[in-house]
Amino acid sequence: MNDSDRDISGSSEDLVPPTGSASPEVAPGTTDDDRFECRACGYVYDPNKGDPKNRIIAGTPFTVLPMTWKCPTCGAKKGAFTNVGTTASYGFKENQRYGLGVNTMSPGQKSLLIYGGLGVAIIIFISLYTLN
Repeated sequence: MNDSDRDISGSSEDLVPPTGSASPEVAPGTTDDDRFECRACGYVYDPNKGDPKNRIIAGTPFTVLPMTWKCPTCGAKKGAFTNVGTTASYGFKENQRYGLGVNTMSPGQKSLLIYGGLGVAIIIFISLYTLN
């Protein structure tokens, strides 16, 4: 049976918590809310959403997924995932303390900072034409 034959439209009662051995290699500082990104395809496992395709219920931390769990997009093994932090943080967790606080900003906040700064610079430049 291939992936297109699977019925993933079942209700939330059909989803089950994972069984089997969890990953023994948990990095220090990893929390249950941390998201993990597949280095092969970019899929992000969010514990708040779970993995309906593999029948993993919402609220299941990545660290308790069985070692046999694979990426639902590309089939990469669990070891191919990297911790990218919680849903409130952006970018890789180890880079959060760098960048003068910019690495903790959301993409929308970064865009506002960049385009807002450009807008202020243009207004100042145009106002220079009013000088005699």
